[in-house]
Amino acid sequence: MISELRITGLGVIAEATLDLHPGFTVVTGETGAGKTMVVTGLGLLLGQRADPGAVRTGQDRARVEGRLCFPDELSARLDELGIGDEDGELLVARQVSAQGRSRCWLGGAGVPVATCAEVVGELVTIHGQSEQLRLASPDHQRDLLDRAAGPDTLTLRQRYGELWQQRRTVDKELTDLVSSARERAREADMVAHALDEISEVSPEPGEDDALAEEANRLQDVDDLRESAQTAIAALAGDDEDPGSGGLAAVAVAERALVELAGRDRLAEPMVEAVRQVRILLDDLTSETARYLDQVEADPHRLEAVTARRAALAGLTRKYGETVDEVLAWASRNALRLAELSGTDERISELEAVREGLDAQLGELAGQLTTARQQAAAHLAEAVSVELAALAMPKARLEFVVSPADEPGPYGADRIELQFSANPGSPPRPIAKVASGGELSRVRLGLEVVLADRESDPAASRRSYVFDEVDSGVGGAVAVEIGRRLAALARHAQVVVVTHLAQVAAFADRHLVVAKADDGQITTSGITAVEQTDRAAELARMMAGLTATDASLAHAGELLAEAEAFRSTA
Repeated sequence: MISELRITGLGVIAEATLDLHPGFTVVTGETGAGKTMVVTGLGLLLGQRADPGAVRTGQDRARVEGRLCFPDELSARLDELGIGDEDGELLVARQVSAQGRSRCWLGGAGVPVATCAEVVGELVTIHGQSEQLRLASPDHQRDLLDRAAGPDTLTLRQRYGELWQQRRTVDKELTDLVSSARERAREADMVAHALDEISEVSPEPGEDDALAEEANRLQDVDDLRESAQTAIAALAGDDEDPGSGGLAAVAVAERALVELAGRDRLAEPMVEAVRQVRILLDDLTSETARYLDQVEADPHRLEAVTARRAALAGLTRKYGETVDEVLAWASRNALRLAELSGTDERISELEAVREGLDAQLGELAGQLTTARQQAAAHLAEAVSVELAALAMPKARLEFVVSPADEPGPYGADRIELQFSANPGSPPRPIAKVASGGELSRVRLGLEVVLADRESDPAASRRSYVFDEVDSGVGGAVAVEIGRRLAALARHAQVVVVTHLAQVAAFADRHLVVAKADDGQITTSGITAVEQTDRAAELARMMAGLTATDASLAHAGELLAEAEAFRSTA
């Protein structure tokens, strides 16, 4: 429900504030005074397209602010958006610059216009020419019928939609798996072949480095032996001169130091040191000799190492720089092969899930169809009663429920609202046969019936804004429209922009848009009228710019009739 609307710099309105109340509020005024700017302002809060031409001449921007009461169930959505409220009221603002830039705020936080439209659209509905055109939409007609079917049907439709989305997700995955089966089979063959190739070679971690060292040793055997022999000769001497080696020199030093220590105890540590050197040289000579014995030319082993290295090189060319990287690749792709091999099982699993979802969807779709067919007859009958009261006694309205070409997110039905204004004409799609005035009355009749049937307490906090609802009508029909709007206002807030006194008389609150002209700039303001002033405004609406005694008397009669209607409600 809208509690306040503030408009600045929009059209002829420099600045105006509307204090709105529950029930039926009417907005009237002379042609060109700016009545439609009220609807335009509300439309901006609902995310409608911003027209920079609507910015007041001489100003650089227009701004519309609204204060809305909202039901508790909307609080969760506001929490998701990080938007706060003030004691159950939501502040909404929309700003449009003369250059066409547009900004929107919810609860003081800047949000995209689409988000603003989503939130405010839960609370406010504008019925103007565009809304009447929307009545021709099959999707909108389905929504109206489902509302009439009741909350159980809406819950059923929501459950169907959730399952339909699940089915769509499953079907997409299944389609992707089936369509890429050939590609996956090729990949599986390549991975399996590569793993077989690696398994056949059976490399060991670090084997390539170890073989490289061994190959170098086998290839350089002559040089290695020569170096070892040279070292042994240097340590132990050669056959021609055994005393030329390092060991002989150390033995000489040891004898000299022993003799020295016998004469001077200070030399004893040197004796121990030289003996350690002799032992180390003995060990080194023995170790070098053993190495020399092991280093033998082995052409067969060299050939085997070369062949093994070639086999490993074949793997490292394809699967990694080193044997360790090849083994890591094999480990990863063994898992990938298992995944590829399990695709057929996944396809079978998804097909079973899809079959189960199809069964559930079929059952829910049948329940939706039954609920819609039952609601269609009742809703058409109830709206026909309203249309008869709106001077269309011969009008026929039908909600035709037929199978859709294929199921969708809202069921398996195609909904078409058909209309006939005359008994001799068969019902046809409403968009093709109904005039603007007829569309207005059908829309009003639908809202009155739906509001009367909906028991949701949140509906009482919803706002309906009607513009041009009285298009093409007058007299007794206008009176009946006023009555229907007043009846709708028992269940929700109703704001109506009208030029008919017969409609305005039934309002609980009457706002008048009046313009002033200083010769250069036209400015409009909005004031609330009551009692005598209200009668004068109704008389002006009936008689023109100047009220007459007859129009004043008629205005009094209209107000009395409206008061009698409210008292019997």
